[in-house]
Amino acid sequence: MIKSVLSWLLALTLITGCQPRHDNTPTPIQETTTVTLEHQLETLSQLGLTLNDGVTIDDLLYSEDREEYENEPYDMILFMLGSEIEREPWGRNICDIAWNFDLECIEETGSYVTIVNNLCRVAGKPQLITDLEDFVDFKNGKAWLKYTMDGETRHYTVPVDTDWADPDTISVVMEDIERDGKRFYAKDNGQASIWFYLDTDTADKLNLLTDNALRTNR
Repeated sequence: MIKSVLSWLLALTLITGCQPRHDNTPTPIQETTTVTLEHQLETLSQLGLTLNDGVTIDDLLYSEDREEYENEPYDMILFMLGSEIEREPWGRNICDIAWNFDLECIEETGSYVTIVNNLCRVAGKPQLITDLEDFVDFKNGKAWLKYTMDGETRHYTVPVDTDWADPDTISVVMEDIERDGKRFYAKDNGQASIWFYLDTDTADKLNLLTDNALRTNR
């Protein structure tokens, strides 16, 4: 279930997310060949993961050196696909079908609306959910989320845990969105996770490139 994936990612963040990595052993692909950033982008494009219009390799290299992308092929680039361009004009997604979701993101009323909108964006279904509203009251420990989908109104009471998003609520939202043989898949990013919306065949091919880095939502 999505709940287990989100709970696992949250636990990993709290327990090991800030610990340094000591295993510097290069992977076989590093020992034998260099997978250029351009080649990685072309391979991912064949799987449907493409840069948004107007996004260039220069935008990627503005954030990280080429070596960061090529020393561990398909690791840094998948993280960047879920990110925004780190220079003006601000607020530009690198790839609309990936999202770097930091669970520690609840700041006020509207935070869950932002989460739901991003999940719909990643799924390529921005119009799937309507009448979207939420409410967050830290002082009194109350929060809720509601929206209309498939002609039905969904209303969820959301537990308040400081600024952490509730995994159970996110699980339900993802399950509501999932359809047509596709599911949400997560790639751990320490403090956060990169979410993709893929069919099984595409997820399997991406896992072959990333040493099974993706975890399905169930």
